[in-house]
Amino acid sequence: MQIIWLGHSGFRIEIEGAVLLIDPWLSGNPMFPAERRADAIRGATHVLLTHGHGDHSADAVAICKELGIPLVGIYDLTSWLEGREGIATIGFNKGGTVDLAGAKVTMVNAVHSSTIAGDNGPVAIGSEAGFMIAGEGQTLYVSGDTDIMADMQWMGELHAPTIGILAAGGHFTMDMKRAAWAARRYFNFKAVIPYHYRTFGALEQDATEMVVALPGVQVIEPQVLEPISF
Repeated sequence: MQIIWLGHSGFRIEIEGAVLLIDPWLSGNPMFPAERRADAIRGATHVLLTHGHGDHSADAVAICKELGIPLVGIYDLTSWLEGREGIATIGFNKGGTVDLAGAKVTMVNAVHSSTIAGDNGPVAIGSEAGFMIAGEGQTLYVSGDTDIMADMQWMGELHAPTIGILAAGGHFTMDMKRAAWAARRYFNFKAVIPYHYRTFGALEQDATEMVVALPGVQVIEPQVLEPISF
């Protein structure tokens, strides 16, 4: 399994036969080098969206059209984009699992909000979500934008993820302290990768507090486009 951060909310995850682009906001992302776009999307098999906000969904349709690959996410959002843009989609919902080239992706709950830009302003559509991604003998939890929630208890027990990709920048999501508390209280991670941070001044700029709070857990501060292998 290889995990590559695309800055802010985006990841490229190579697992089983799939190359998954999760929330790939590239255009206008101050952390992403625009000249590396081709490298980031090369060989992708699916685009996954956790919710509709522009810092997650802005490039999704363009990438799907360019590569001829499906958009995967909550049914309401994918269906709306399919109708407007004519792209292929795989819509499902919380509790559902889809097989993406051997990677088993289960949609789980998150606590946030979800709107997307419409012709006359923001459109509330679908709801926010996270993903459990199983393959190659491991399970990866992508939290999506969320705060701590009691659902994390059963999610940790049922799915037993070994790697956590946790929104941890604060202001719009959990901060480092809250994400570390959730990781310690509800999960038994071998490794944690914080994300949704460092992009803007309002967000946390480093993971020191998480590192201190999670002794015995490998806390990996990702660098844009630098592969992390498991």
